[in-house]
Amino acid sequence: MVTAATVIIAAYLAVQFAVFLSNLAAFPVLRTHQRSGAQASAGRISLLVPVRNEADVLPSTLPTWLAQDVHEIVVLNDASSDDSAAILDRAAGQDARLKVVHGGAEPPPGWNGKNWACHRLAEHAEGDLLLFLDADVFLESGAVQAAVADRHASNADLLTVWPHQRLGLPLERLVVPLVDMILLGGLPAALVNRMPQPALSGANGQFMLWTRGAYERVGGHAAVRSQALEDVKLAREVKRSGGRLALRLGGRLVQARMYRSNRAVAEGFSKNVLEAAGSAPALVFWTALALLAYTAVWPLALMAPHLWLLGVAGILLRAVVEVRSGRNAALGLLQPLAPVAAAWIVFLALRRGRSYHWKGRTFSREGSTGAP
Repeated sequence: MVTAATVIIAAYLAVQFAVFLSNLAAFPVLRTHQRSGAQASAGRISLLVPVRNEADVLPSTLPTWLAQDVHEIVVLNDASSDDSAAILDRAAGQDARLKVVHGGAEPPPGWNGKNWACHRLAEHAEGDLLLFLDADVFLESGAVQAAVADRHASNADLLTVWPHQRLGLPLERLVVPLVDMILLGGLPAALVNRMPQPALSGANGQFMLWTRGAYERVGGHAAVRSQALEDVKLAREVKRSGGRLALRLGGRLVQARMYRSNRAVAEGFSKNVLEAAGSAPALVFWTALALLAYTAVWPLALMAPHLWLLGVAGILLRAVVEVRSGRNAALGLLQPLAPVAAAWIVFLALRRGRSYHWKGRTFSREGSTGAP
């Protein structure tokens, strides 16, 4: 048993290290640019943000959006029950570019809340470029123009920026970096570039910059109205239509703090993980493999001391991914515990099946089923 485990773990880690090294150059970090004629001629930029019960984060993120050089900032207040509407309305009175649309109580049948909000935002947008942003994303000065310049340089129909994650809670530190590991150490760049490069951005803070033509060509959010992982579905539609995708790491320019409670971490990841894996058997397989390679390797090393080397290798992989993602390498020491936390979230996802609860609404994969 130990020999088989050694072979499996060694092969798994070798592939992940090889993928990480190949991806170092494949996913560049977003950087500021001098304003160019190409940027100036890009057209009007509409920054579009769906908001539902975000009063705790808006005072921090909203000023960073208002500091961007954009034509307009359109925010849809999706029936928030906290002070989100008041915060937005006050800010709109001070900056004419900020337009607040107040949504109804529930999305139409067949829609989930976020996709309905994004669909309505696109209807209100005047811009030639549409930037969909999550409410918990912080933008440093020049972030939008940097993305616009990179989109122009890559001739991309859709550019996704992978936000740098700000971590606070213990569960965040365990689980959130696993998403970076999937991108940087789990998926070869060629595969990511072919299909689902924004696939996990919904789990990592959304920043999707579209040309209006490409967005309308794929049918916009109406084409994915019931999907929890709408970003990967839209990316696939872009590829099917012959469009181009590009991805950048957010670095210091684009950052996010997605969750502010352990319960929110669990709910946020469990609503996406099953669909991201593709099927329940695939999800169980990859979870079991991670548990073997990063967690079970340590007790197995009591029987076979050479497995200590593989355990350390797993920690080093997490450490280099943390550094590449702009965080402290010491977080790599948490890697043996991370698959245990992830397994709990997977259990929650499998138990819920095709329904999930998010921000006061219960959804099936076919759309909203209303408030519980």
